[in-house]
Amino acid sequence: MTTQPCDGCGEDVRIAGGISDFWSQAGGSTGGVSLELADGSEHFLCFDCVERLPDDRDVTAADIDDL
Repeated sequence: MTTQPCDGCGEDVRIAGGISDFWSQAGGSTGGVSLELADGSEHFLCFDCVERLPDDRDVTAADIDDL
């Protein structure tokens, strides 16, 4: 299983696919997503942190820092 830390909370998030799942034939889904924000920055967030982002304006790197 491959993981990547969430840029919001720092927790390790499962990344589906990749060579490690090929050899182990492990199933499952990815626990996060990479987002390109309004300020041009790119961040990987778990789904819980994505839910905590503001939805009334464009999200920026400062919002990720606030998580």
